[in-house]
Amino acid sequence: MKTAAYILILSLAACNKSAPKVEPRIDSARVEVTKETEKRAEIPADEAAASINQRLLSILKSKDYHAFSQYIHPQKGVRFSMYAYLHAENKIFSKEDFDRYINSNIKFTWGSRDGSGEPLVLSLKDYFEKWIFKRDFSNAEYHFNEFRGQGNSLNNIKEIYPTQNFTENYIPGTEKYGGMDWNSLRFVFEEYNGIYYLVAVINDEWTV
Repeated sequence: MKTAAYILILSLAACNKSAPKVEPRIDSARVEVTKETEKRAEIPADEAAASINQRLLSILKSKDYHAFSQYIHPQKGVRFSMYAYLHAENKIFSKEDFDRYINSNIKFTWGSRDGSGEPLVLSLKDYFEKWIFKRDFSNAEYHFNEFRGQGNSLNNIKEIYPTQNFTENYIPGTEKYGGMDWNSLRFVFEEYNGIYYLVAVINDEWTV
């Protein structure tokens, strides 16, 4: 009886020794996302907005549109507006659509130019380069949840995005034109799963 028990113990020990050690699987992508989510969620909204705002300006200046697409809201996409008044005709791109059209020659009608009423028809990339970043906003005045550029045009941003935070990059007008040649570039952010994403890119300037 003792011999049988001894043989059983030796058999179990041999099995345990030869059995491969199975390490628990760690999803590295999920870990990185979780860390990034926690990191952004812990930062106050004004600090997070300032950081992302500066990053977006750098991206636009370097024309790194792949990097830009990473900031587009996963569910709502990003709206583009030529002026401060937002309306149903504004173009809204999902991240997938943005990636599809950013290097395409397909043209879109973005709206009408103030004064002449002529439609602005450009490809997505040309809209970025000829309208969104038509001036270098990288050294513009920075403002958080404040409208610095104000003219005689309607501004309904807070009506459309009443609870979202926004940033404004403002270039003052010159004395030569009585200050009316100012320009603003605004980014509107919305939090999703603890991360701040871009939901609107809005230009503004003096309108007739």
